[in-house]
Amino acid sequence: MVRLRESKKGLTFDIQVIPHASRAEIAGVQEGAFKIKVTAPPVEGAANEACIKLLAKELGLKKSQMEISSGAKSRKKTVLIKDISKAELETKINNICKTN
Repeated sequence: MVRLRESKKGLTFDIQVIPHASRAEIAGVQEGAFKIKVTAPPVEGAANEACIKLLAKELGLKKSQMEISSGAKSRKKTVLIKDISKAELETKINNICKTN
């Protein structure tokens, strides 16, 4: 299960990024964080942008609602989601976990 945390700006959760993958996908959950594979290389924010794009698509949210709040240059990142209730985001995350 992905660990959701509440902050002043919104809800946060961790992701573990694997750049240079053969395809972009959410590869499951590891240690309370989404394991995300992206095809983009980890240069000039390309992998970060790919993560946001993939998460927005999978969660059914706008990219403008999401940002990487910490770990921009690390494989382990924290994603901030704005303008959504905790219950609604938990439902969306659970749906992703069931399909993977």
